[in-house]
Amino acid sequence: MKTGIFYGSTTGNTERIAKRVGELLGADVFEAVDIGKADDYERIILASSTWGMGDLQDSWIASLDELKAKNLSGKKVAFIGVGDQASFGDSFVDAIGILYEEIAGKGISLVGTTSTEGYTFSASKAVVDGDFVGLVLDENNQPELTEQRISDWVALLGK
Repeated sequence: MKTGIFYGSTTGNTERIAKRVGELLGADVFEAVDIGKADDYERIILASSTWGMGDLQDSWIASLDELKAKNLSGKKVAFIGVGDQASFGDSFVDAIGILYEEIAGKGISLVGTTSTEGYTFSASKAVVDGDFVGLVLDENNQPELTEQRISDWVALLGK
């Protein structure tokens, strides 16, 4: 399945993770500002870190209107969220929850949801019906789990 990954990254963690997932899936990887290219893909993966108290990463703030204007009907959409559950447990990976909320009613098929088990947080906009809307990683507190979580998620998505 032709897959495009679009990421917003400030410190480089989300970029590195997006590229690793892209490598495993054989996907094309772009910065969020290139969201216009999403039309070329059957499956799109939107990746973002969360900043401040549950804010979108800056690249996504600049690209959100373009994302919302896209015809995403029939596309498979997955999310990758990077956050800090210890320091920001009340807004853990909110950025992907915000992105999901903006496009949920656009005829997308959400794929790649994951369990909240193994994380310690009090609130997250990225939790829908008891699961995260996508792959969730905490490079600050659980970096040793990242590679296995990526591998498991890629296997869940399939090629």
